[in-house]
Amino acid sequence: MKEDKAALLHQFIVVEGNIGAGKTTFCKMLSAQHQYRLLLEQFADNPFLPHFYKNPDRYAFPVELFFMTERHKQLQQELGQHELFQKGIIADYLFVKTLLFAKNNLNPEEYRLFQRLFHILNASFPKPDLLLYLHRPVEQLLPNIRKRGREYEQEIAPAYLQQIQQAYFDFFRSNEQMPILILDLGGQDFVADRKAYFRMLEIINRPYPAGVHREAL
Repeated sequence: MKEDKAALLHQFIVVEGNIGAGKTTFCKMLSAQHQYRLLLEQFADNPFLPHFYKNPDRYAFPVELFFMTERHKQLQQELGQHELFQKGIIADYLFVKTLLFAKNNLNPEEYRLFQRLFHILNASFPKPDLLLYLHRPVEQLLPNIRKRGREYEQEIAPAYLQQIQQAYFDFFRSNEQMPILILDLGGQDFVADRKAYFRMLEIINRPYPAGVHREAL
């Protein structure tokens, strides 16, 4: 199949999704094809993450605090360089992800404190031209998680993934400041199936006004 080299419409694209949805893989493919600057979350550097999956009550606050400070530092360094937008940026996370996961994982007292810190740090970041959410049902996420073989992820419960998904959808319904595209992937493997990948490109490379939009692959 002939590869589509047409320029992307959106200069700053953020790809979100549940654990195992394929967001980082898609970002790498899109960046390689269109020479966009690639901004990936360094989640493996969080020393609390393996402990969190074994004992979430004890390690929820330090794991979320570490994620927030590291994401803020990375975004401040990368998005503060305005000349980068001349060739485009694609990122595999939005800073608000910090708040969504924290709300799901922290107790009410911890979350209130965390929320105050988040809003202070979030004030200066530009909004993406398109927020793309790759949606897969929870039962299709679990095989992906097992296949990539991260030991600390193997005990993730379906209920936890369902909670994360709901947190994203609640955020989308309350946000009208940016274009949000929910793309239902179903069981499509866009890595093995190039037609599926180029269909994804066709869908995202459209103008979307602010608000929530939903398409199926």
